Amino acid sequence: MAHEPGARTRLYLVRHAIAAERGPAWPDDTKRPLTRRGVARMRQAVGGLRALDVRLRVIATSPLVRAEQTARLLADGLDGEPEVVIVPALAPGYGPEAVAEALIALGDAESIAIVGHEPDLGAFAGWLLRGTHAPAFRKGGVCCVDLHGPPGAGAAALVWMATPRMLRALS
Repeated sequence: MAHEPGARTRLYLVRHAIAAERGPAWPDDTKRPLTRRGVARMRQAVGGLRALDVRLRVIATSPLVRAEQTARLLADGLDGEPEVVIVPALAPGYGPEAVAEALIALGDAESIAIVGHEPDLGAFAGWLLRGTHAPAFRKGGVCCVDLHGPPGAGAAALVWMATPRMLRALS
């Protein structure tokens, strides 16, 4: 069944998993990878998403290595073989409007995940929910919102928010 334009879109906001520490070993922050622990914990968290019957058509990710690795773990661990798309606006430093424009450019989909970074991911969630403050995302945490129309300020309703520990417990 095709997704009808203007219908509800379920959007999952995912913070990247645990990555290598900043420092001399990784002078270029864009190349910092996930740690072994980060990979293992994210695989478990994806198991929790699978238990919640999360199905994605598209996973949009920041171009930074740690976010792209997280997106690939999501794609590999969930049913439906979602497409992974690199979205520059999900890199640190872009505002909510740029992320919204990037989501609109992806086209209409029933279920989309975006993988990004703090504090930008929380700011985007707060903007969508028109909250007084941005929710904090732990590494590997997920927030699920419903969009009724195009993404914009106050355009979403919170469905649930889960810490990585909660998701691992479900797997």
